[in-house]
This record gives sequence, structure tokens and C-alpha cells, in this order.
Amino acid sequence: MRIAVDAMGGDFAPKAIVEGVMLAQKNHPDIEFQLYGKEEAIRQYLTNEENIKIIHTDEKINSEDEPVKAIRRKKTASMVLAAQAVKEGKADAVFSAGNTGALLAAGLFVVGRIKGIERPGLMSTLPVLTGDSGFDMLDLGANAENKAEHLQQYAILGSFYAKHVRGIENPRVGLLNNGTEETKGSELTKEAFKLLQAEESINFIGNVEARELLNGAADVVVTDGFTGNAVLKTIEGTAMGLMNLIKGSINEAGVKGKFGALMLKDTLYGLKDKLDYSAHGGAVLFGLKAPVIKTHGSTGPEAVANTIDQIHTMLDTNVVGQLVQFFETPKDE
Repeated sequence: MRIAVDAMGGDFAPKAIVEGVMLAQKNHPDIEFQLYGKEEAIRQYLTNEENIKIIHTDEKINSEDEPVKAIRRKKTASMVLAAQAVKEGKADAVFSAGNTGALLAAGLFVVGRIKGIERPGLMSTLPVLTGDSGFDMLDLGANAENKAEHLQQYAILGSFYAKHVRGIENPRVGLLNNGTEETKGSELTKEAFKLLQAEESINFIGNVEARELLNGAADVVVTDGFTGNAVLKTIEGTAMGLMNLIKGSINEAGVKGKFGALMLKDTLYGLKDKLDYSAHGGAVLFGLKAPVIKTHGSTGPEAVANTIDQIHTMLDTNVVGQLVQFFETPKDE
């Protein structure tokens, strides 16, 4: 397995990226890591160069760069070269913590989408409050607007991922809506409901409401990119706000509060871990010819290692290859 890594992407690159690769290297001796970026900066954080290949470049895409222009003009940027390696068959997947829009553009214009998929979607595995499995949700912002046919394809994509990567045999697919009744929602969701109901390749369970997402209402949740991005940021903000509220309450409670927090330390850390969706890996731009994975810009080494675990599973199960076969095989065969 060969993973092309944008070592210069993210708020703490290349340190966090390279240290994360070093953590993952211990568990995955079958992976060749191709690190794209400034060689001198990368080398200072390497502790083991086995299966490590550095491709030097001084150019990188910054967070403030306009995505499409950056991909077209910065031909030797670390992210672009990593994506190009996948296109040319020199790598099997690309990973970055850099500019999200630029990585989406690189995925679409360099790696390319699977024939038959109109709009690849951005998907993450998000936590639930009961159990450890979480749920896959897409689109989380790759597309500002969607058609009902796109949501139908997202359901198929999410089901493939949940089954082959997360090991859920018959994943439950829900359509995010403002009510569970079939007649609820906008024209988009009403039309999508009919298409999902008729789609034989998925286990469609109907509409799900946003308030039930963290209770494990479905294994896969589909929605348009605008709504999905808003829901994702709401979940993120709520989790951070909750943890800050707990921390503030403990500090305000004085010695008794701090003593009580010490007694509940393991429980509080468990709650923090449960709300941390980076434990499941990064966001997948799903529907492309190869895995293209994005992690949060402020990600640390452990989250990088988790994302590499995720990519390893995707490559090991050949989930993208199975998607290609599904979408490119005539339906009458």
C-alpha cells in the first residue's frame, strides 16, 4: 500500500503530520508513506525512515488560497503532487490536513470521479452517545446544492463504506429531514425519499430528525451539502461548548468541585473521547477513483494515525474498487 501524504497541510505541519505517520508506521509495516513537502522540515521529525519516501517541494497551498485557482496555478504544491501521484498510479490514496476546498478540487480535477457518480460527497463517521459504532453522514459540504439523484447516490456510497470499512452487514440508511413522516420536508427531500425507497441496494429506514442523530437513529445519514455542513459544525460546536461548560463549572465549584472532578476523571475523559469524531479517522471525498481523505487543520499526531488506520482499511477492503464495479457495470447484467 502506498499513501501520498501532504506533509505541509494543516496548522501544525509538518510536525503533527510526520509524528502521526511515525505512530502509524509501527502498526502498518505494509504501507509505503510518500511525504510531499520541504525535505529539511520533514526530516527533523522523522524517527524511522523505513518505508518512508520524501518528495521535496518548496511550494504549498495555504489556507487562504482560493481552492480551484491554487490547484491550477501551484502545480508543484505538496497537495497537488500527492494527488498527481495517485492519478499516475504511483500511490493508492492521498491524505491531507490542508485547505479543504483545494483538496476537494484536487480530488475532482486530478484524481477524478468514478464514472456514473455525478457529485462525490464529503463523508465523516460521527459519534453516537450510545455504543461505539457511530454513523456515516454525507454530504458534509462538498456541494452547496444537490439534486435528489445525488442523495440517492450518497446512500449507496455511504452503505458501501459502512459495510466494507466499518463492518456493518446491513447498514440502516436514513434521510435527514424535519420530521419522520414520508410527506415531510422540502421538494428535494420528498423526491429523494421516493428514490431511496425504490433503491434495492440499500436498507432505507425512512426520514430521521437531527435530534436523533447522536442516538444512533441510522448507520448512514444522507443530506445535501449545505445542510450537512451546518449539522456537522453544530455537532462540533455543541461538543466543544459542553466540555467547556463542564470545565468551567468545575473551576467555579472550588476545592469540592475539583475533588469531585478528580474522582470522575476517567468518566469525563471517556465523555470527551466519545464526542471526538477524529477517533474514526478523517473525512472521505467519496465517489472518486481512489481514496482522498481530509483531516481537520488543527489535527494532532494521534488523529493523523487514526486517519491512516482508516485509509489502510479502505485499501485493504478495496471499497473504491467495489464501488467502481457497482457503478460502471450495466444494471441489466
